[in-house]
Amino acid sequence: MKVIKKLEENLHQHNINPTAMRLLVLEYLLHREAAVGLTEIYKAFEKSDRVTLYRTLKVFEEKGIVHCIEDGTGIPKYALCEEGCKCEIEKDLHLHFHCSVCDETVCLTNHKIPKISLPQGYIAENSDFVVTGICKKCSK
Repeated sequence: MKVIKKLEENLHQHNINPTAMRLLVLEYLLHREAAVGLTEIYKAFEKSDRVTLYRTLKVFEEKGIVHCIEDGTGIPKYALCEEGCKCEIEKDLHLHFHCSVCDETVCLTNHKIPKISLPQGYIAENSDFVVTGICKKCSK
């Protein structure tokens, strides 16, 4: 019961109405070490509507609970944001690592993307930095 209350509180803090599906998806994401795509979430909730899951992820993204990762596979993946994250380019963006063996993408939150100076007149709205290679699990 405490877990549900904590999840509800998290959603309220982000101005999100805590529906049953949103609570389930948030709990699912909390237990993932790697970023997940919509198809993987759908497999975990097969009796649910795929559109509802997609909309849930989009609300989470808009409200700053998750960030979307374009890892070069053509499949957007979602991971929970760090506490206090505002997805600001100068402060919160970090490296992502995509393993070419197990196909997992993980956030390397301790490795922030350095500030990049753009020419005058250019305005950055998003930045993705994905390193591809073999993860520590697969390199053993």
